[in-house]
Amino acid sequence: MKLRNLLAGIACLTIAPLCAQQKPVYLDETKPIEERVEDALQRLTLEEKIKLIHAQSKFSSPGVPRLGIPEVWTTDGPHGVRPEVLWDEWNQAGWTNDSCVAFPALTCLAATWNPDMALLYGKSIGEEARYREKDMLLGPGVNIYRTPLNGRNFEYMGEDPYLASRMVVPYIKGVQSNGVATCVKHYALNNHEINRHNTNVVIDDRALYEIYLPAFKAAVQEGGTWAIMGSYNLYKGIHNCQNPYLLNDILKGEWGYDGVVVSDWGGTHNTDQAITGGLDLEFGTWVDAYDNYFMAQPYLQRIREGKAGTKELDDKARRVLRLIFRTSMSPKHTFGSMNSTEHYEAALRIGEEGIVLLKNKGGLLPIDLSATRKIAVIGENAVKMMTVGGGSSSLKVQREVSPLEGIRNRVGDKAEVVYARGYVGDVSGGQDGVSTGQDLKDTRTPEELIAEAVQVAKDADYVIFVGGLNKSWGQDCEDMDRAGLELPYAQDRLIQALAEANPRLVVVNVSGNAVAMPWVEQVPAIVQAWFLGSEAGNALAAILTGDVNPSGKLPFTFPAKLEDVPAHSLGDYVSERRKDTVNVEYKEGIFVGYRWTDKQKKVKPLFPFGHGLSYTTFEYGNPMADSKSMTSDGTLTIRVNVKNTGNREGQETVQLYISDKKSALPRPIKELKGFRKVRLAPGEEKEVQFTIDREALSYFNDQRHAWIADPGKFEAIIASSAEDVKGKVAFDLLEAPASSQVPY
Repeated sequence: MKLRNLLAGIACLTIAPLCAQQKPVYLDETKPIEERVEDALQRLTLEEKIKLIHAQSKFSSPGVPRLGIPEVWTTDGPHGVRPEVLWDEWNQAGWTNDSCVAFPALTCLAATWNPDMALLYGKSIGEEARYREKDMLLGPGVNIYRTPLNGRNFEYMGEDPYLASRMVVPYIKGVQSNGVATCVKHYALNNHEINRHNTNVVIDDRALYEIYLPAFKAAVQEGGTWAIMGSYNLYKGIHNCQNPYLLNDILKGEWGYDGVVVSDWGGTHNTDQAITGGLDLEFGTWVDAYDNYFMAQPYLQRIREGKAGTKELDDKARRVLRLIFRTSMSPKHTFGSMNSTEHYEAALRIGEEGIVLLKNKGGLLPIDLSATRKIAVIGENAVKMMTVGGGSSSLKVQREVSPLEGIRNRVGDKAEVVYARGYVGDVSGGQDGVSTGQDLKDTRTPEELIAEAVQVAKDADYVIFVGGLNKSWGQDCEDMDRAGLELPYAQDRLIQALAEANPRLVVVNVSGNAVAMPWVEQVPAIVQAWFLGSEAGNALAAILTGDVNPSGKLPFTFPAKLEDVPAHSLGDYVSERRKDTVNVEYKEGIFVGYRWTDKQKKVKPLFPFGHGLSYTTFEYGNPMADSKSMTSDGTLTIRVNVKNTGNREGQETVQLYISDKKSALPRPIKELKGFRKVRLAPGEEKEVQFTIDREALSYFNDQRHAWIADPGKFEAIIASSAEDVKGKVAFDLLEAPASSQVPY
């Protein structure tokens, strides 16, 4: 028996006399959870209810020892289970058995465009969390990619609310199948990191409901997440961890959420607002003692003085009890597993399927090892560990295969693999007491490093440059945004020099964000590799050598320049640190990512949303609809045939966009409303079907506060990316009977 279960058993001895007479309902695992919750609630003292709703350590909250109700233990995610930390510090506790498997960053998961991969991801990381006896995984993140400068974009699922919604639901189900709660974050409007504690987002209701809330709504109503984490920023002038509009009106009211609202660490600011604003479980408040948290003694004192009632307290305690009965006190939770072969295989599969082939002029890739004598690998990111750093997603891993190591392992003795540093970026290798153990110090000048790289590259059959960003301060990292779109550490100069030295150049960009590519025309092959976790090098090597046919698609637009991003061109992004409250108006409204690019027409992205190449080719047939019209209470099926016309097996993601040709309010040119990933052998052809309903045709009318589908003409657009349209089919939406016109 594990220690925690043993301690819980000892605690239960305190109620043994009662158990001998009649088993309390809250301890009866056969009873419905709501009965157990109500039974336990009526047994709690006022003081026990207060203790239940705030932290007792950096990552745990107390249970009720008197009743045998266990503590709640949380752990950072969403890419792996964080190492154990000291009771009241961020630094690790020095355990030797808390290393984990690092899974690819969520941008990579989104790039798979495959809900099956999301389910596998959630199941695997949930097993690791369960084995470590964690009740709640602090993730996944589903905030929308609004600007490529956001330091935390790598933790999210891209720019499109539909894609994020479809990917988050199976992730949640996978994690929670282990009896571990997901804590979906950061609710809401957390779209940049700089000034995150004092940014007040000014946004119209239409953009809020159409762009920034759908993934959270899907997490609640379809995924059934047991916890939601509030964000640091403000909305309507109120911090979001205690925001009644977001938490009470929308989350718990409109969506019927019955789970726990958890504060981000340091996200609670006021006792009275926390009481009435919808917060249930307070973590990380920066005070001298846990009893001084806003929802601790100050709350208790207000009740005792008659300044606050107990209605809100009972609701908060009820939700925390529900969480406990769903997790540690559920008969369905598993024992889990850690660092298993299956988890490494899952990390590898997700990484392979998420890597995006952006460009492959002349078919330079895959590497032909039968005709290759020498491969030159250049760049710091070819050797730098990426699992440590980045903020709260930093991990301590059992192993991490670097790109250089992965390439060398795959190539073996078939060719010589040589390495040159090329540039020096961040030579540090630690966070919160976790160290990579790497010594990356190099005192050579940029000129010397470039000269060496060019010399090594000149006579190589392939030059593989592995660069991009890292998870250091000011790059892909929590609490700070990037300074600009360009690559850091003078990498652009290095890439230009390599392109001049050898035309057989492959650029591998490791990042969770889009980057500028002033050398894009000079480089024949470009690969977007993301932060790939423990199996990074093996996943990348499999793609480069053709062991795996690339099938990833971009979950966000790569702009050609920062001015092509409306958050920057419209001037509503604040880049400098401020101490006062900063109003940031989302002037672009619903026109985010490809929606903005389509609207501008003359603005061409560097690489569009949904883009990704393959080593084979696909041919699309003409899309067909099963009817020329549908009613708003009916459905319509769109069919299209897709054929593999190449000579190797591959996967293609067929994308369905909907275009409203005439609506009462302005709408995007098209919006993603469906996608299917199909695997095809050479010469194989399959029919792909999409069934759409009124929801796929609707927009949010903020004046009526309702989702509306205006009768009229629509188009279903079949595409391979937001820019690569394969075919269109027109249809009409007809007026349905009045009884069917209830906004969903």
